[in-house]
Amino acid sequence: MSNSIYPWQESSWQQLQTLRQRMPHAILFHGAAGIGKSDFIETFAQGLLCEAVLPDGHACGVCASCGWFSQQNHPDYRRVRPESMEDEPVDGEEGEGETKKAAKTKTPSKEIKIEQIRNLADFMNISTHRQGLRVVVLYPAEALNMPASNALLKTLEEPPPGTVFLLASNSLDRLLPTILSRCRKFALPMPSHAEALAWLKEQGVPDADSWLREQGGAPLAAMAQAESGSREDLETLLQLLAHPSVEGALKVADKLQKVPLSGPVSWLQRWLYDVFSYKLAGNIRYYPRYQKELAGVADKIHVSRLMAAIKGANERRATADHPLSPKLFLEDMLLDYANCCA
Repeated sequence: MSNSIYPWQESSWQQLQTLRQRMPHAILFHGAAGIGKSDFIETFAQGLLCEAVLPDGHACGVCASCGWFSQQNHPDYRRVRPESMEDEPVDGEEGEGETKKAAKTKTPSKEIKIEQIRNLADFMNISTHRQGLRVVVLYPAEALNMPASNALLKTLEEPPPGTVFLLASNSLDRLLPTILSRCRKFALPMPSHAEALAWLKEQGVPDADSWLREQGGAPLAAMAQAESGSREDLETLLQLLAHPSVEGALKVADKLQKVPLSGPVSWLQRWLYDVFSYKLAGNIRYYPRYQKELAGVADKIHVSRLMAAIKGANERRATADHPLSPKLFLEDMLLDYANCCA
């Protein structure tokens, strides 16, 4: 997304321009997933590198720097993210012959590895191409594994001159406190429901309100799910949550074991939030289509059990990306839910 931001980011963009007068060496943009943080910081990065930046802080889009940026080969720009988010393998991780063949069949890593941070050393130790800034964009910051976090921390403690780090995170509590303390934090808020809904309708998303609610109000996540065209996995889980049973939990765990686990855990967290909200205030945020079923669960579950289930789901979210066995992870999670509703 070049030289543009989303409508709900306009005020944040204006606030950000004040930082350009005294640019910190590292800015950590944080907010909910699916609101456009990566697009926002890459747009900002292009503006920092532009040779004829516009009065509003946007890149001109026509200078040599903007041309390099749009072609993803700007000499003073680096983007660091997990291999699973790249279209092709990370530089330096493929070899020849059998090693290369194995790399192609290996599941792309969801972590940012120490090699990726170390590879920035040469980039940061040479002069910039046109005596301007050097920009490193890194996201999501919580994907940094521990060795990579420590390597990045050393760089942030002694930042090279003329280098700006732009990080994005969906979850600040998953970052090292020492990294947090060395970055200027900049919050990117969730758009209002009306604003996000209007944007989704402009994009031609059908049933936009339901998709938006199911994704917690995050418009880009809602559009991505709508474009996938299927609620099958979500509906499978919601049917079990609406009518919990031990037998059903085992069947659903078997069916969903190949689904990225962050999905089912998030769906359960949102369901439990709706149960809690309905029980205490009669409100439903995420799944209004299931009002009758949510009311039934809320009526029979004790508050103490509900709070324990919410705590358990939150703890599982922290380990969902690295389960020993996806099927066993799901069985344990869904059997706990079935038991708390018994």
